[in-house]
Amino acid sequence: MPLSTRRALIGAGLAGGAALVVGCDDDTDPDGAPGPTAAATGFDPADWASVRAQFPLDGGLAQFAAFVLSPHPAPVQAAIDRHREQLGADTERALLEGYALEDAVREAASAYAGGAAGQYALTDSTTMGLGIIYGGLALTPRDEVLSTTHDFFSTEDALRLLTLRTGARVRRVSLYDDPATATVDEMVDRLVAGLTPRTRVVAITWVHSSTGVRTPVREIADALPDGVLLCVDGVHGFAAVDVDLPDLGCDFLSAGTHKWLFGPRGTGLVWGASWGPLTEIIPSFSPQSPAGRMTPGGYHCFEHRWALADAFGFQQQVGRSAVVERTVAQATQLKEGLAGTGVTVITPADPAVSAGIVCVDVPGVPPPNAVLTLREQGIVASATPYATSYLRLGPSIVTTPDEVDAAVEAVGGLVA
Repeated sequence: MPLSTRRALIGAGLAGGAALVVGCDDDTDPDGAPGPTAAATGFDPADWASVRAQFPLDGGLAQFAAFVLSPHPAPVQAAIDRHREQLGADTERALLEGYALEDAVREAASAYAGGAAGQYALTDSTTMGLGIIYGGLALTPRDEVLSTTHDFFSTEDALRLLTLRTGARVRRVSLYDDPATATVDEMVDRLVAGLTPRTRVVAITWVHSSTGVRTPVREIADALPDGVLLCVDGVHGFAAVDVDLPDLGCDFLSAGTHKWLFGPRGTGLVWGASWGPLTEIIPSFSPQSPAGRMTPGGYHCFEHRWALADAFGFQQQVGRSAVVERTVAQATQLKEGLAGTGVTVITPADPAVSAGIVCVDVPGVPPPNAVLTLREQGIVASATPYATSYLRLGPSIVTTPDEVDAAVEAVGGLVA
């Protein structure tokens, strides 16, 4: 059956059955958006203990690595279970009505992060999104991409593949020498100094998972010449920085939604100011709309993708600004506490150039060893996966100020 015919069925013979997916439960409104009862019974979004209680995390551990791959809060897990049951009961109907559910996810994304629903393509991860962005650009051997020395493998390899396909050259600059003292002006000046008349694309990362430095995306966007596209790996800034995506000034941003948003595992998005510069590289099952055209087709973990609307709804209930304020306050508390312990705090103290990630160098202790020792003391941390590795902690809505104090004491105790 042609896709156009399948989609038409949603509004025709199956329209009366749409409640099976988007309107049959008390926790959704008629448009499929999560309603006020989406969270577990008794949930108080203004009470941080109640917010923490929505997560199934081991309460005996202080979870400073939960942002790496999200645990599912109660309303998200309930939505996943509901969609999984519907797929099992009547797979064909659930798949047909899934088009409407994907539209509901885009609407929820735009309500949370700004812009229009049509600016959000759905992916499985940040890496997939970066592949869509850099794989879809039409460059030539005369063109250059300016990137940095601070990006994750996914950006670096996506750019490598771009050079193989187009012959374009990739140049890289360092935005700072000492991450702890990085400033907005220094980062902007260094990047602008790397531009040449052949630069067509600038590829940067919003928050460096290697150091915790937050790049000034808006200021970089304002400094770029007309016609230069700004593309961003935004995963560690999305839901950790209180800003609407259109206000960043970039052209494209890729983010997994299974990190700081605490959305379903295996979900992500690409936000595009305009889809014009990109050609899709994976066939779409929804080519009728620009955002659908840029959303890879194929069969995904649909119950997770459709439940992403509930993840946005959960964050909206708590409040984006409140979530970010909670995260930044604990990150600041952590950095200030660690500053007097004998370890070296790699992440800038200034919240204007940092977010939730806090990286630390413990003299004489390899980061993996530090991670193991801390776990024995009930502190869950991670090690950055880079040539120069640091101990990394990420305070969030699943940690508390008391746990931050405990982490400061435990990390300080690693110093010989």
